[in-house]
Amino acid sequence: MSYNQYLFILLMAITCCLLYIAYLAWKKREFPISVSLFFGMCAGAFYSFGYAFEIMSSNLHQISFWLKVEYIGISFGTFIWFIMVLQYTNYRKFLQKWIFLLLAIVPFLTFASHYTNEWHHLFYSDMVIDNSEGFPLVSSTAGPFYILHVSYSYILFFVGMGLLFWMYLKASVHMKKQVVLIMIGSCGPYGITLLYLSGILSTPIDISPFGFLFLGIFFMWGIYQFNMMKLVPHALKKVFESMKDAVIVLNLDNSISSFNHSAIQIFKELHDKKVIGRSAAQVFTPYPNMIEIITNRVSIERKIKITNQKDHKYYQVSMTDVYDKKGKRVGRMLMLNDITEAVLTEEKLLANSKQLSELNSFKDKMFTVIAHDIRDPLTILVSLMEILKDEMRDCGNKHDEITFEMEKQIQNTFTLVESLLDWFRSQKGGMIYNPVIWNISQAVKKNVGLFRIQSERKRISITSDIHNDMIVYADKEMLDLIIRNLLSNAIKFTDYEGSIHIKANHSEDKVIISIIDTGKGIDPEQMNGLLQKPYPVSSIGTAGEKGIGLGLTLVKEFVQINGGEMWFESSPKHGSTFYFSTPTPTERTEHSDGHAIRRSIG
Repeated sequence: MSYNQYLFILLMAITCCLLYIAYLAWKKREFPISVSLFFGMCAGAFYSFGYAFEIMSSNLHQISFWLKVEYIGISFGTFIWFIMVLQYTNYRKFLQKWIFLLLAIVPFLTFASHYTNEWHHLFYSDMVIDNSEGFPLVSSTAGPFYILHVSYSYILFFVGMGLLFWMYLKASVHMKKQVVLIMIGSCGPYGITLLYLSGILSTPIDISPFGFLFLGIFFMWGIYQFNMMKLVPHALKKVFESMKDAVIVLNLDNSISSFNHSAIQIFKELHDKKVIGRSAAQVFTPYPNMIEIITNRVSIERKIKITNQKDHKYYQVSMTDVYDKKGKRVGRMLMLNDITEAVLTEEKLLANSKQLSELNSFKDKMFTVIAHDIRDPLTILVSLMEILKDEMRDCGNKHDEITFEMEKQIQNTFTLVESLLDWFRSQKGGMIYNPVIWNISQAVKKNVGLFRIQSERKRISITSDIHNDMIVYADKEMLDLIIRNLLSNAIKFTDYEGSIHIKANHSEDKVIISIIDTGKGIDPEQMNGLLQKPYPVSSIGTAGEKGIGLGLTLVKEFVQINGGEMWFESSPKHGSTFYFSTPTPTERTEHSDGHAIRRSIG
C-alpha cells in the first residue's frame, strides 16, 4: 500500500470522527452552542474529506476540484469556531446581527475568491504539481486574498483563545478541566497549521487537516467525561443565579461551597464572597433554626421564620444530599422557598374565620333575644285579649267581630314567632334541610290568611287556583318563609284595588309556583341585579311600607336548598310575576313520609 493511501485512510477516519461529533452535537441542538459545534465539525469534515481525495488525485485538474470541496470548510471554519467560543464564554452580546454580518465578510470573500481564482489569480497567484513525495501534490504561491484569509483566521483564533483563558481564570475547579480541553482541542488544527505555514515543519504535505484529529479526541473526551453537551457552564450559572428560590451548596464538612443571588437577598452575611469555604454554622450564627437544619444529618424540610432589620419573612426550607454520577455523596444543598404571602394569607383567613365565628355567635344570641323580646309582649297581648273578650261580653256583641279579628291576628303572629324560634333552634348546628311531603295548596291558603288584614286595607284581592291535592317535597318552614316573603312583596308593591293571583303547575319532576301581581313592576335598572346582590336595597311600597331588604335573599337561598330555582318577570307599571320551583315527591319519599301527607292534607 502506498504512502498516500495510508494518509487517505487516516484522513477518512478523522472525517468520520468529526461527523460523529457533529451527530452528538445535533442531538443537543436545543442549545445554540451545540448548533455552532455541529457546523464547525461539518466544516472540519469537508476539509479532511476533500484533502483525503486531493492526495489521491493524479492531475492538477482533480486537485483543483477537491480543493474547492476543502474550502467549503476552510472558508467558514474559523468564523464558526469563533461564534461557538462567544457562546461558550457567554459573550453573546457581541452576536448582534451587524457584528455577525461583519465577521462573515472575509469568509465569503475567501470562498468566492477561491472558486473564481482561475479568472483573477488573487487567491493563488501560481499553482504547480510537486511529485517529490512519489504522488502528485500541489505547490501554490499565496495571493492577497489567501493572506487576508490567514490573517483573519489567526486574529479570531487569538481573540477566542484569550476569551477562553479569561474564562479559565474565573471558572470553578470542575469547569477549569472542561475549558482546558476546549483550548487544547482548538489548538490542534490552528497550532499545526501555524507550524506548517511558518516552515518549521518543512513538508510538501498539508498537515493542517491532521490537527482536527486532536480537536476530535479532546472534544470527545470532554463530551463523555465532563458532559460538555449537557449544559454549558455559563448557561448553568445563569440558571442558578436566576432561580427565585435561594440555594446554598455545602461541602461534606458543612462549609459553604456556593450560593445564588436569591440567597444573598435573604442573608446579609453572604454579601461578602469570603464566606466561601467557611463553616455554615459560623456564618449563620444569628439564625439558630438554620443551624439546626444544617447540623441535621438527614434530609429535612421545615418552615422557619427569618427576621431582619425591615421585616420578617417565612420560608419553606429543605436540605437534601447531592450525589455524583457514581452515587457517591459529594455535598448538600439547602433550598429556601419564600412562603411569606401564603403564611400571612393563612393567618388572615384564620383571623377572619375567628371573627366570623364570633359574629355568628353574636347573631345567634341576638336573634334569640329579639325573638324572645317579641314573644313576651305577644304573650301579654294574648292574655289581655282574653280579658278584653270577657269585658266585651258585658257590653254586648257590638264589637265581637273586631275583637275576634284582633285575637286571630295576635294569635297568628304569636304562632309565627314560636315557629321561627323552633326552626332557628333546629338550625344552630348549621343549615339543616328537613324535607317532607307537603300540600302546597294548604300552605298557600294558610299564608294568605296571615296577610288578610294588609290585603283588605289596600283592597287587594288574592286568589289561588292550586289544586287541593297538589303536593311537593320541601322543608316545611322554608316553604312557608318563601311563600310569606313573596306574598308580602306582592302586597307591598301592588296599588290599591289591585289583585294577586297564585298558580302552580307540574313540570316534569317539579312544581312551579307563580305569584302574579298587578303592582308597579320593577325598574329596568334594578332588574339585572335584583337576585344577584346578596343584600338588595329595600324599596318603599305603594302605601309607604318599609323593609330591610333581606326577603328575596332568604327566598333565593331557601329555594336553592330545596333543590329548586327562582326567577321573575316584570314590566314597569304592569306588575311582576315571581316563580319558584320545588321538587315533587318520589315513590321512596312518599313511602317514608306518608304520615306527613296525612297530617298536611287531612
